[in-house]
Amino acid sequence: MKSVVHQLFISICICTGLSFPAQSPYIDSLQRAVNNPGLNEQSKPVLLNRLAEAYRIDRNYVAAEKKARQSARMALQNKDYAEAAKSYMLLTVIKANNQQLSTLKQVSDSALALAQQSKNPVAMAYGYYAQAFLFKTLEDSEKRIKFCQMGLKELEKSPDPSIASKLYYQLYAAHSDWNNIAQVNNYARKATENALQTKDYNLLSNSYAALSVAHEYRYNESGEKKELDSVLFYLQKAEDTYIKHPKQVAKYTHAITCVNIASVYLKYFPADDKTAESKAIQYAKSAADLLKNVPNTQEVTASSLGILSEFASRKGDKALAESYLLQAYDLMKTGEHPYYYTLINIVQALSGFYKQQGDLKKALAFQEEVTEYSNKNFKQKQALNAQKLEIQFETEKKNNEVKILKEREASRKFQSYLYACIAAASLLGLIFMFRSYHFKLRLSMEREKQLQLENHESEMQIRLEKEEKARLKAEQQLLETQQQQLQKEAMANVLQLEHKNRVLHHIKDKLADDNSLNMQKIVKEELVLDNDFEDAKLRIQQIHPEFFNLINEKAKKNLTLLDMKLCAYLYLKMDTRQISQLMHIEPKSVRMSRYRIKQKLGLDKDEDLNTFLHKLGS
Repeated sequence: MKSVVHQLFISICICTGLSFPAQSPYIDSLQRAVNNPGLNEQSKPVLLNRLAEAYRIDRNYVAAEKKARQSARMALQNKDYAEAAKSYMLLTVIKANNQQLSTLKQVSDSALALAQQSKNPVAMAYGYYAQAFLFKTLEDSEKRIKFCQMGLKELEKSPDPSIASKLYYQLYAAHSDWNNIAQVNNYARKATENALQTKDYNLLSNSYAALSVAHEYRYNESGEKKELDSVLFYLQKAEDTYIKHPKQVAKYTHAITCVNIASVYLKYFPADDKTAESKAIQYAKSAADLLKNVPNTQEVTASSLGILSEFASRKGDKALAESYLLQAYDLMKTGEHPYYYTLINIVQALSGFYKQQGDLKKALAFQEEVTEYSNKNFKQKQALNAQKLEIQFETEKKNNEVKILKEREASRKFQSYLYACIAAASLLGLIFMFRSYHFKLRLSMEREKQLQLENHESEMQIRLEKEEKARLKAEQQLLETQQQQLQKEAMANVLQLEHKNRVLHHIKDKLADDNSLNMQKIVKEELVLDNDFEDAKLRIQQIHPEFFNLINEKAKKNLTLLDMKLCAYLYLKMDTRQISQLMHIEPKSVRMSRYRIKQKLGLDKDEDLNTFLHKLGS
């Protein structure tokens, strides 16, 4: 459970949005201000944006999106493009937090377009921040950093510490992904310096948390005690900010601070340090209490329960440790969209706990849940990755279209300029045509040059069209290749998962029949099989996806899933012994299955099945 807590310590600090304060009294006061009849229409979009951000921090994404869109409409009616750009920046962050990726690029591009229309440097910084958040979601760190730097460049013309802190925070987070310790510390410090110039205490609390992470990186690298002291110092600064401004720092933000402090005591202080233990338990309980009845916060509360379980286990109180883990398990299952990473680790911890207690039946049951949630997590990631790939494709497509349009615009300008010159030359020729024969000759030469330029332009246009067709074809081939690779990987993973499930059910059946089962022997045998299976898995991924379609069509769709698995193993040139071990059947059964498959494929007795499969696969 310790590893889960430490991962939370780094990742939640990065993912938590930098924001305006978000407590119910603050939301109520903003709503009253918006509803004030005496408030002029020009001031409402600013308050609505603050209200939208407050709802977002409370993880009420529906209300947040509603207020942000209301702000955008009013700002556009007033032709306040700068505030409209902020509204669409907020919509970008809200949709990214809520994983609404289908319209993410549209709203981020709208934020930048409105910022450009406003011709305001601060608005441009917000527009670039929206683009940075888009590429953060797409996991493209280079473009994320690029747009952050562009936003900071705009702020050199008109400083704004609030958006500057947000941009520096994104740079800190991007370099955290690369483990660039120097830059992590540099940007975390700049984010904090700018946050101190604002009255946004929720933003300041997150910036202090970023500095604590920066010093933890340093401590892990150097082992110096002063760095560990700095980790706790900045976490304490975040806590002090909440104590001084309880209505202006979100409970969710402070709960993460409490979990981070507790995890530091758990990870870096000796097990016999009673003071550290007491403080860790106090902070873990505080985090859980803060988030009672707060929606969409299960992963933070579960992490605090994990810390409490670890300390109970250290004391030897197994019943209490089990109770905390089960509470975390039940809590994580209540979420509408479970955070599978934390849920898998909790279920894994429960499986390990019951295994240590000798309750193998419960341990096996929870281990089966680990497999189930791993499958769901894999499918969820596949779906998100598909959406991200689609957005990346659309982004590249649009960038290329813009590039072509710019080139065409430049060509049109050049053409207009050329035509203007020709018209002027023609006019001069008409005026002076009776004065000189040489002028007529010069005019003729200019016309000839014009025709050459037009021919050259036509050739360039044809070349551009050919290049565009070639690019589209290459992109289509790339997408087909990626799709085939995903199919291969999915097929291989399904085979391995089914193999593991079959082993688990086999162990379960044996446990029911024989309590004296030698588990170490079975695990040792399974590890040997695992090595063979891993080698098979790599080679299965190299089989063309059409291989299975071809043999199934040849057999008139009479092949079962086990038949197709056996065909894949035979194609990989595995012998009867390897196949029987991987499929957990007798060698005799393998030979019978080979004979049955030959019949289904309509092969003669003299025809070799292996030779037929290799010809079909190639």
